[in-house]
Amino acid sequence: MFTSRQILICAMLVCTIQAAAQQPSAPATMDFYNLKATDISGKPYDMANLKGHKVMVVNTASECGFTPQYKQLEELYEKYKGSGFVIVGFPSNDFGAQEPGDEKQIAAFCEKNYGVTFPLMSKIATKGKDQSPVYAWLTQKAQNGKLDSEVKWNFQKYLIDEQGHLVEMLPSAVEPLSDKVLNWLDGK
Repeated sequence: MFTSRQILICAMLVCTIQAAAQQPSAPATMDFYNLKATDISGKPYDMANLKGHKVMVVNTASECGFTPQYKQLEELYEKYKGSGFVIVGFPSNDFGAQEPGDEKQIAAFCEKNYGVTFPLMSKIATKGKDQSPVYAWLTQKAQNGKLDSEVKWNFQKYLIDEQGHLVEMLPSAVEPLSDKVLNWLDGK
C-alpha cells in the first residue's frame, strides 16, 4: 500500500511532467535568409540570394590597420566565387571612426585601391542601439542558434554555410587567406 504522502508526491510529479510537456518550446532561431540589407549603391539586398552559398560577412573600414585585408578578401573572392562562395562587406564607423566616408567615397576607395568586386553594403552599425539586423543575427545566439559574440574591431569575420547556419566567428587578426578559412572553403 502507498501512503498518502507517496500518493501526493506521485501526483505532484505527474502534474510537473504534464506542465513541462505543455510549455511552449524555445523560439526558433531567425533564418539568415530572411535578412535584408541595403547595398553600397542604395539598392535592397536580400540575403535569400545567398542560398546554397558559403558566405563570409565582414565589417570593413578604410582607415584601419587591417584595411590591407581588402586585398586578401578580393583574392579569396576571385578564387572561390565560382565554387559558390560570397563575401559580403559591411562598412562601419564603429571602431576608432576609421570609416568616415559616405557610400560613394567608400565604394571609390575600395575599387581604386583594392579592386573590390565582392558585394559591399551601405555603412551600418555593428553594435549598440542602432545595430543592423544582420549583425544582431550574427552576434546573438538566440537568433543564429550557434553563438553569442561581440564585434570587437574592424575586419571581424563570420562564416555561414550553404544552409544559412552560422559556422564560426573569426577575429580581425585572422587573415582572409588563412588556413582556417581555406580549409573551411575546401571542406577540410
